[in-house]
Amino acid sequence: MIKGLILCIQFLTRIPINIPVDFNKENLSRSTFFYPFTGMIIGGIAGLVYYLASHVNTDIASFLAVTTIIIVTGGLHLDGLGDTFDGFLSARDRERILEIMKDSRIGTYGVVAIILDILLKYVVISNLNGNVPLFLALSCGNGRLVSVIFMSFFKTARPGGIGDTLVKSNPKKYALSGAILYSIMTFLINPWYLIPLGISLVYASFITVKTYKIIGGFTGDVYGASIETTEIVSLLAFMGVSAWM
Repeated sequence: MIKGLILCIQFLTRIPINIPVDFNKENLSRSTFFYPFTGMIIGGIAGLVYYLASHVNTDIASFLAVTTIIIVTGGLHLDGLGDTFDGFLSARDRERILEIMKDSRIGTYGVVAIILDILLKYVVISNLNGNVPLFLALSCGNGRLVSVIFMSFFKTARPGGIGDTLVKSNPKKYALSGAILYSIMTFLINPWYLIPLGISLVYASFITVKTYKIIGGFTGDVYGASIETTEIVSLLAFMGVSAWM
């Protein structure tokens, strides 16, 4: 399992772990167990930066937290977000949408989506009350959990991609085990925090319906877009939960 963890961190982050791991089906399948926990690492690093900078100014802390997430992930998911919006909002047929999403160039919709994503994260984080570092860790965990559910239980729209390779590795048992353990951990931290997790999963249902309707399945770009937008949905849910508590 340790190889799966290393592969997951190497794939989802830019954290330097210079340990070679074979990119085979077995390791790829096992890596799915660690997606939400790797998300927690990403959010935890951002949360630590927020905590340290919040002693100076919460606005600066919020800006640095968002920047940290981008740096730690290498902007991987923002790229997927931009490509997804360029394709989905192009009003073209399925094949043309997939071509647009595969194009390395970014269009107007993609630029706007990335800008709004970063801006909204900053605004939400800067207005959060309570344990913001923990909220960041769990929101990033929720985002990766949603994406690995898509990878493990739903079909892909384009054969031959990384998403298709992961689906063929039969990761369901590992992804489900990781999801259960992550949910238990969230409950033990605070039962109220299951609400943002549940809202994230409901939002995932919306993404699934929309994606199947437009391109008939998922792609790596949609996985990235789902992570970015689920983080925002989860942070907004934590804002609501913290107001009720």
